[in-house]
Amino acid sequence: MSKPPVDSITEAKFKETEHGLIPDGPGWYVLNAKDAVWIKHPKFGEACTFEGSERFKQYGLNIHIIHPGQPNCHYHGEDDQEDFLVLKGRCKLIIEGREKLLKEWDFVHCPKWTRHVFVGAGDGPCAVLMMGGRTGEGVIYPIDEVAKKYGACPPKETDSPQESYKECGPPTKGKVAWPL
Repeated sequence: MSKPPVDSITEAKFKETEHGLIPDGPGWYVLNAKDAVWIKHPKFGEACTFEGSERFKQYGLNIHIIHPGQPNCHYHGEDDQEDFLVLKGRCKLIIEGREKLLKEWDFVHCPKWTRHVFVGAGDGPCAVLMMGGRTGEGVIYPIDEVAKKYGACPPKETDSPQESYKECGPPTKGKVAWPL
């Protein structure tokens, strides 16, 4: 076990960008999601990672907003645990080739290699809190018939994120439209 530092941990500074605030350097911080930079993609919705120049080392965390019929990414499985909490709205979970309708406050646990994707459902946007470990070393993007119905599969099976998303175009940065 490592010992805690003798000095207190300092508060991180923020950098103001045209798209919102990003943490700038090490330290603890409080960042309101409304003020943060969001990544937007016409096919995969909008996401806020809360990270700045330093990526979180142990786990990833984001809020992802998807609209009806919109997948959040390509159907995939990762070599680490992932967990999800539906905060607002409804979505479909495509998991291990099956489809499940989710509503607000539904929690999803995916042990490593669980293949999954979320697709917006209902009358409006769906906000999902997404968390995943970053100690694994691999990912797989398989072809799945259920996920394919929603445009949530890569052109061919791959273990490369670059290959999976190469035809999707880059995301842009911006602010999310509040309230949802």
